[in-house]
Amino acid sequence: MRQRRGGDGLLAGLRRPPGGRDARLMLCGQFLDRAGTGVWAAASVLYFTFVTGLDGGQVGLLLGVAGVAGIAGSPLGGRLAQRFTVRALLIWCHLLRLGAALALLALDGFWTLLPAVAVICAGDRMAKTLEMVFATEAAGERRAVYQALSRSVANAAYGVGAGLAAIGLAVGTLGAYRALILADAASFVAAAVLVARTSARRPVAVHPHRQARPAGPWRDRGYLLFVLLDIPLTLDGAVLDVGLPLWLVHRTDAPHALVPAFLVLNTALVVLLQLRVTARFPGPEGALRALPRYGLLVALACVLLPLSAAGGAWPASALLLACTALITLAELMRSVSSWELAVCLAPERERPAYLGVAGMSQSIEKSVGPPVLTSGVMAAGPAGWIGLGAAIAGLCLLQRRLCARRLAAMATATAPAAPVRSAVPRAVG
Repeated sequence: MRQRRGGDGLLAGLRRPPGGRDARLMLCGQFLDRAGTGVWAAASVLYFTFVTGLDGGQVGLLLGVAGVAGIAGSPLGGRLAQRFTVRALLIWCHLLRLGAALALLALDGFWTLLPAVAVICAGDRMAKTLEMVFATEAAGERRAVYQALSRSVANAAYGVGAGLAAIGLAVGTLGAYRALILADAASFVAAAVLVARTSARRPVAVHPHRQARPAGPWRDRGYLLFVLLDIPLTLDGAVLDVGLPLWLVHRTDAPHALVPAFLVLNTALVVLLQLRVTARFPGPEGALRALPRYGLLVALACVLLPLSAAGGAWPASALLLACTALITLAELMRSVSSWELAVCLAPERERPAYLGVAGMSQSIEKSVGPPVLTSGVMAAGPAGWIGLGAAIAGLCLLQRRLCARRLAAMATATAPAAPVRSAVPRAVG
């Protein structure tokens, strides 16, 4: 039965998540992990600037190169999950990030900081991939519900982490900055302890001779095409984090104090609506229906955004908040379609490795999305935004068509063969 209120549905889901006790422990660990990540994300730029003494160019290069290194974390995590348990891998992943975070306290040069920040980024992507694999193992057919709970928990945790970071940044002392790093490190310890209390599940063995498709995602051109198309279909994150704030500052009369409201509105809508949206678009068929809706919502936001530059402060603020709501709704659609299709399009026996490759799309978008928006879309002005919206809407339709074909082909390949009737007539009498 569908819950009438998103809050009741969320609380009930957290009490009885798909996967039982292990899922509750994992969701608690994710909350603590993401809270620590929220602390670091909010404080990292200022820490590198005021504590380690890097200039703006060095900070940008440091985070950019580390982000590229993080791309390798997703496929590596998926490949390792074919051989080792997710529980063991997640524990080591949290401990690896713990060591890198503590190392930051003793490092202050660009080249010495780079390996530690790269390990943190790679570990973050690896952990998220391993959590996806856990969802497929523990939640089974209800994996979409688990993923919705996970996203709601993560967004709430990011908000908590950002709030803690704001306190430390307001103090602004060296001790406060170091306390924020220690808070991030403590979150890794707590998450590892909770993961260690879950049950160990044996990794899925690979039997290449049973595979109708090429063994391994890197030789599966259809799946790689899905991942490639998924990269531009995750640009909603860059639009929200980079596009909207920069457009507000440089092209509108809206007050700069409105920028934090974008994150607050986004977090609130995700926490309240993720479960409802997931319930309305169940299974692979629902994921296919969500794809064009994602494209439509992004296109509408890209049409409203240029209009915000034509009015005064109040009309601009209203339009920018409306764009934030539309982008957030698009994010909810994308989370349903991208996650479910990444699972359903992968051969079951090699699903962890395939999910590792699918996880690269968000990592790549985080590296190339901001420069694409700033140097391409925003530089072209209103025409750039309208072109972006049209391109994403078109790619959604193409993605839907290709995924529908692959799902139909997979269903045909796994369908039981019809019994063959004998051509020899039976004897009568």
